[in-house]
Amino acid sequence: MPIPRSAALIAVVLMVGTLVSPGGAAASAPQNPSGDAAEQLRTAANKARKDLLAATRKMEDSRRTLAGSQDKLRSTLKDLAEADARFDRIRLPLSRLANASYQQPGVVGSMAVFGAGGDVSALRSTADVDHLADAQKSLIAQATQLQKQRQTLASAAQELQSDNAVAQTKLKQQVDGLKQKSAQLTAQLEGMLKKLDPDKRLELTCDKSLASESTRFPNGLIPDKYLCPLPQKGMMLRADAALAFYKLNAAYKRRFGHKLCVTSSYRSLADQHRVYAERPGFAAVPGTSNHGKGQAVDLCDGVQNQGSTQFNWMRANAGTYGWVHPSWAYSSPFEPWHWEYGTESDH
Repeated sequence: MPIPRSAALIAVVLMVGTLVSPGGAAASAPQNPSGDAAEQLRTAANKARKDLLAATRKMEDSRRTLAGSQDKLRSTLKDLAEADARFDRIRLPLSRLANASYQQPGVVGSMAVFGAGGDVSALRSTADVDHLADAQKSLIAQATQLQKQRQTLASAAQELQSDNAVAQTKLKQQVDGLKQKSAQLTAQLEGMLKKLDPDKRLELTCDKSLASESTRFPNGLIPDKYLCPLPQKGMMLRADAALAFYKLNAAYKRRFGHKLCVTSSYRSLADQHRVYAERPGFAAVPGTSNHGKGQAVDLCDGVQNQGSTQFNWMRANAGTYGWVHPSWAYSSPFEPWHWEYGTESDH
């Protein structure tokens, strides 16, 4: 999804959030940047963004690990409940067996001796006792196995609960740490941003990738969020043209002591119709103007006069920054004030 122009400014400072570097230390922004302050800030913001991404992935890994452990705990508790249910089903037979053993502790041995005399009924009794003994042994073995299984499951569940509690605490600490460090670093970068020259600040907030996004829209119908503001109030251009204009404007200011004078930049379709109505046959047909593509400006303060010092400076230097005075503008129609970014196409 394209990033709105207003979001681009926020991105410079908030995308940098906080952060824990791979070594565990918080990323920091330079306090006294030298050289190109805007580039220093951009570098700091990019580093912080990468650190934030790394820290976020680490936190997400922790969350996934905890979620898996929680699933395992739920499965273990389910198995434990099933083991308890099976044990409950044999609890009554076990209770009866225990009661019988208490009342007749020597029943098996005495009946075996009684059967040795050869009496048929005694032999039958002996067979019944043997069968009973086998059933008792099976019941006891089953109970023993269930008890061991239950102890194992209970131990595993207790260990998982303990580990998960520790993991949840660590995860909360990670989240709280990211929030705190994000606030600290954001304040540092906002401080750096405020110290920048306003024109440099505009350059930082203009996302060049929006240029390709803007071409999806018809001429004169490009939403504002895909355009970048110029230093001249109320003026906008396509992102790549705006970034080139910032540099041209800075060079012009160094030469003449003030910014370029702009009377028109991006022109909506409605404005194109208005201009065409004022100058039919001279202005571009609405929907065909490079103003509607966000690639053209009309200049003043001397530049509009062919042969002036300002015009000659523009003709000699504008190309360095990708700006041209199209050949048609020298004659048909004659528009010395009209300049375009990266094109010699019709206006």
